[in-house]
Amino acid sequence: LRDFCACHVAWSGSQLRLPQPLPAVPEELTEATPNRYRYYQNVCTQSYSFLWWDWARWEQEIDWMALNGINLALAWSGQEAIWQRVYLALGLTQTEIDEYFTGPAFLAWGRMGNLHTWSGPLPPSWHLKQLYLQHRILDRMRSFGMIPVLPAFAGHVPKALTRVFPQVNVTQMGNWGHFNCSYSCSFLLAPEDPLFPLVGSLFLRELTKEFGTDHIYGADTFNEMQPPSSEPSYLAAATAAVYQAMTAVDPDAVWLLQGWLFQHQPEFWGPAQVAAVLGAVPRGRLLVLDLFAESQPVYVRTASFQGQPFIWCMLHNFGGNHGLFGALESVNQGPTTARHFPNSTMVGTGMAPEGIGQNEVVYALMAELGWQKDPVADLGAWVTSFAARRYGVSHGDAEAAWRLLLRSVYNCSGKECRGHNHSPLVRRPSLQMVTTVWYNRSDVFEAWRLLLTATSTLASSPAFRYDLVDVTRQAVQELVSLYYEEMRTAYLKKELVPLTRAGGILAYELLPALDQVLASDCHFLLGSWLEQARQAAVSETEAHFYEQNSRYQLTLWGPEGNILDYANKQLAGLVADYYAPRWRLFTETLVESLVQGVPFQQHQFDRNAFQLEQTFVLGTRRYPSQPEGDTVDLVKKLFLKYYPRAVSF
Repeated sequence: LRDFCACHVAWSGSQLRLPQPLPAVPEELTEATPNRYRYYQNVCTQSYSFLWWDWARWEQEIDWMALNGINLALAWSGQEAIWQRVYLALGLTQTEIDEYFTGPAFLAWGRMGNLHTWSGPLPPSWHLKQLYLQHRILDRMRSFGMIPVLPAFAGHVPKALTRVFPQVNVTQMGNWGHFNCSYSCSFLLAPEDPLFPLVGSLFLRELTKEFGTDHIYGADTFNEMQPPSSEPSYLAAATAAVYQAMTAVDPDAVWLLQGWLFQHQPEFWGPAQVAAVLGAVPRGRLLVLDLFAESQPVYVRTASFQGQPFIWCMLHNFGGNHGLFGALESVNQGPTTARHFPNSTMVGTGMAPEGIGQNEVVYALMAELGWQKDPVADLGAWVTSFAARRYGVSHGDAEAAWRLLLRSVYNCSGKECRGHNHSPLVRRPSLQMVTTVWYNRSDVFEAWRLLLTATSTLASSPAFRYDLVDVTRQAVQELVSLYYEEMRTAYLKKELVPLTRAGGILAYELLPALDQVLASDCHFLLGSWLEQARQAAVSETEAHFYEQNSRYQLTLWGPEGNILDYANKQLAGLVADYYAPRWRLFTETLVESLVQGVPFQQHQFDRNAFQLEQTFVLGTRRYPSQPEGDTVDLVKKLFLKYYPRAVSF
């Protein structure tokens, strides 16, 4: 269809210009994929993006998966309801269970053993709704021939288990993500303890009784957590215990393992430690996700995971951040390089973003590569074709804009390359902020200008209007960095007027203008995200609780800013009421420092900024969930005011 009809289906909307009836596909154009699996999701995607989805949104996503050829995907909804049954059967009280589960926005890290308790408990209605969703998700996936990956027991247990079984052999892990042991330091069952196979088989039996099975299960015992011992014998035993608990219930079980642990702590995971894990499961029964292969492939330094099959994955996005970013050349070449690696055991390609709904060009390319033996021959021609498909018509300026983006933001390489947005716009201000990027900002500004020239032809396209907002957002992000550098230079030179001018423009003019542009598109509304949370509730108390979960995740992440701004988003409302107030405070603090002749105190500023951040998180202001204003008109006004400044920096 892509060639015949110039169709385009994406998270920001669909452009389907389909002739009726649909044309037959000539036999000579059919080709078998070289990849047994086309995988989708990251455990974190469930929390950063899928969190508040109802069935209608899930159905849309599964259809998108089918259109992109996905045949292997996580299906992890509803598992806490199953765990609740298991824990009750083991003798825990409902109160102990409620105290163990995290809140909805942090379940991904509860599932991997990183967190417990934080921002909980889960209401009873949550379990009922998630069970309902999981049944529908599985039915839909299976109807398309997809293989849903169900969760399995990784070894983490509630502390309350030690009350019921005082002799149980558990190890308390270290803290995670700057959380103290009130919320982290999970308890890990010893692999030799008789409770390990009991808990693991109880869970999987109850899970498969409820949902059926397709025999592939996901579990991560040491995700971003250092094991209690580096002895290969311990690591092998811990791995074997997880697998044996699976096969006790399902003799055909295959374990899907996120390979992130080997990448995240390479100093711990030496050759002997990696070999212990990979060798503890029969060859072919461990399916490893090389999760960050476009940037830091693990198969290269583990001899193709020592014979275990693996899926070459593109992680791409951390925290569901906005920000134009991609390493398209690396993505394009990576799967073929892996396939040709000596004694390669690669069996598929995958998309494993922490959060979706951004940088759709990157996922469009990765989806195509799942069907190809070789890289795209000419990425410039490919991205030109992508623009035409996306907007439903060829337009020279729009296509030229995309080629500029390809050579700049989507050509990430070098030490400045990062898939996590560290722009000063979305970070708590300081005098040590990094503004270097891997591309020429002038390419972004020129792409912005070119897209704007195409509005007379393409403005009726929702995808075009989305891209116009997104590229404008990126241009403003670049401008924030440039005005910040002016502020810092002026402050260090003790020049009050330039400091006041640059800080005033950034905090009082530029960010409010950005907020207005974002407010014109439904995909960039804080109100939409918070409204989804509220609609998932069955009472006003629950709605407030869910909304606060959402606000925490976007900002402080933990009660004290433990993973501050990790999941930053550029949303209307969030820019106006969270990022802009911080920048106003920073500007005012620097000005006050110069006027009074006292040094800027970062620690004091951080305390004051935390008060602003916490006020936002605990706030109850309702935000629009429908777009306001005309995108093109708002972008033109912002462009006319700031583009001349952008090209003169």
